[in-house]
Amino acid sequence: MTDNELEQKRASAARTFDVRRVIGGLFTVYGVIVTVVGLLDGPDEIAKAEGVRINLWMGLGMLALGLLFLAWQWLRPAETPEPPAQNQ
Repeated sequence: MTDNELEQKRASAARTFDVRRVIGGLFTVYGVIVTVVGLLDGPDEIAKAEGVRINLWMGLGMLALGLLFLAWQWLRPAETPEPPAQNQ
């Protein structure tokens, strides 16, 4: 394996395991689910929350946060860590 191929694999692993991708993905998925639940809330659920469609607002907030994390990861990708120095 050449140094260039090894460097590409290292960069790919750094991007794949970037914590911003995991957090952003989870918040986005949960945000979509909670938003849909908020859209389908009945009058009883809205009355319990004193007239506030809390599931809808929290779902939209989670969705926005998740998309923010994913945009951050896309705009500023993780840098490839330097390989350890070999002592020979």
